[in-house]
Amino acid sequence: MAQTNQPKKNMQKDKIDALKKKLDDKEIKLEEYKKNLIRLQADFENYIKRANKEKNEIIKLANGNLIRELLIILDDFEMAIQKIEDEKNKEGLMLLHKNFFKILENQGLKQIESLGKKLNPYLHEVIKSVNSDKEENEIIEEIQKGYVLHNGVLRPSKVIISKKTPKKEVVQEVQSSEVNQNE
Repeated sequence: MAQTNQPKKNMQKDKIDALKKKLDDKEIKLEEYKKNLIRLQADFENYIKRANKEKNEIIKLANGNLIRELLIILDDFEMAIQKIEDEKNKEGLMLLHKNFFKILENQGLKQIESLGKKLNPYLHEVIKSVNSDKEENEIIEEIQKGYVLHNGVLRPSKVIISKKTPKKEVVQEVQSSEVNQNE
């Protein structure tokens, strides 16, 4: 009787071993699926972040194009303020200019400070250089204001810079102007 139970036990043991092997294979497969799922989730999250970043860049670009067009109006305001003589009208125009510029500032626009600064070729466009007793490449006049939007130059400042006059030339210029005054 012990012999008949032996093959049954062996058969059951073989079945159990086969089921354990199957279970182990399924667990390995399950781990692979989990790893793939985690990787896919990370890829999807990265895709969402990248898509949002690209969307924000497109919005910034579109805003930059719009703000570049609005700079014309800002320039017109400044020109009108200089030309207008009536103080009440001038005050009103200055208030409009200030509010308009504040809106543009809230969108990331900043004016480039130029007058008295050293020339920065990334921020300034030289229109002319003139002899001067100022430091070489110092901005002595701003022809058109420049602006930066989100750390990128939207429009460079158009400027006149100083060119160092050699001392000999300065002395000659002073002497020739004195001669002209005496005549």
